[in-house]
Amino acid sequence: MTSTAPVSLTGIKPTGQRAEGGSVHLGNYLGAIGPAIALTERYSALYFIADYHALTTQRDPGALRSNVYDIAATWIACGLDPERTILFRQSDVIEVFELTWVLACMTATGQLERGHAYKDALTKTDAPNAGIFNYPLLMAADIVLYDTDVVPIGADQKQHVELTRDIATRMNHHYGEGTLVVPEAVISEAPIVLGPDGQKMSKSTGNVVPLFCSSDALRKAVLKYKSDSTPLEEPKVPEGAVVYELFKQVATPAQTEELAQKLRAGGFGWGHAKQALFEVLDARLAPMREKFVALRADEAHLDKVLAQGAERARERAQRVMQRVRLATGMR
Repeated sequence: MTSTAPVSLTGIKPTGQRAEGGSVHLGNYLGAIGPAIALTERYSALYFIADYHALTTQRDPGALRSNVYDIAATWIACGLDPERTILFRQSDVIEVFELTWVLACMTATGQLERGHAYKDALTKTDAPNAGIFNYPLLMAADIVLYDTDVVPIGADQKQHVELTRDIATRMNHHYGEGTLVVPEAVISEAPIVLGPDGQKMSKSTGNVVPLFCSSDALRKAVLKYKSDSTPLEEPKVPEGAVVYELFKQVATPAQTEELAQKLRAGGFGWGHAKQALFEVLDARLAPMREKFVALRADEAHLDKVLAQGAERARERAQRVMQRVRLATGMR
């Protein structure tokens, strides 16, 4: 990647209940990890594990550390190359907290009160913690600290980038153009991945397929997918069926067409389709599963990878903070 390539930034929050095969599920891979790693073809990409963001809800230090390692091992196993990109812990770049304070002094509290996460928290508890209230500020600092040009996001995160753009524009107005890079949002068009119950795969509802569980556990998870009661011998309509729609996301076009023909012909049941889905999934995930297991067993290596990434990230961060300090009147 050349130095003139635009910079993209992706944040990964290390939360979720850990299960066999880590805390990441198939929906994360198909809907987020894969598309995000593909950005390295077009951008100079940075990926950070947002451990300080996780503190808004995570109170178990052991679980937090474990999730950080899970995330690092998962993304590398899925194809992220730490030599080509920058992968680091958020907490290893201390400049982000200094910049958060600067941005806080340029932000009206009303803007934070309108934050989706804070408003949602108010409906669930009488007293959301201040971390949730200030969450958008830390996120804004995460983005502009590295002269980020684009932020790949889902549509539900658009508000965060809009706030970041507003704060960066205000900084440039007060302290001079070029003080901060004003980022653009790139809305992801990643597919919705359905879980065994036919709803969007989500850790909060428990309808997940762990990404790196064993082959046996993967097969059991696939067999739980809902299907109708059409008799084995009768033709079936593939389109709209949960098993078929997931198969399309992980199989080749030729494999997908072959499965569709078998279902329409009759004499081929949903149990057969689930077995076909398992075989395609297992063939795709097995090499990554093996790499994940090896990486996850060597936390010292993961620490080294994250530390090297943080060193490279801090070089960028320090350049930006020097610019901000000079602009705002600090030594």
